Amino acid sequence: MSIAIRAYPGEQPHWYLAVIGVDPSQQGQGVGAALLRSRLERCDKEGSAAYLESSNVENVPLYEHFGFRVTGALRLPEGAPVVNTMRRPAH
Repeated sequence: MSIAIRAYPGEQPHWYLAVIGVDPSQQGQGVGAALLRSRLERCDKEGSAAYLESSNVENVPLYEHFGFRVTGALRLPEGAPVVNTMRRPAH
């Protein structure tokens, strides 16, 4: 699921890539990259930035490969996993 939103006042409109998931038996076969690529092609067609949150630090390099950069982390209760916020500028 992805939805176009304006997340913060004054920030340019962007796509929020809410959920990208791959069945464990299919991981490592390019399925996640294909899903991400299809959404980013739409972002690029519209000239929009993209935003996502990653709760798995092992996925950060994949997102960086597609032009995302870590911009921070969500403030969560103590003991919660780190959830990195990532942004990709419009292309």
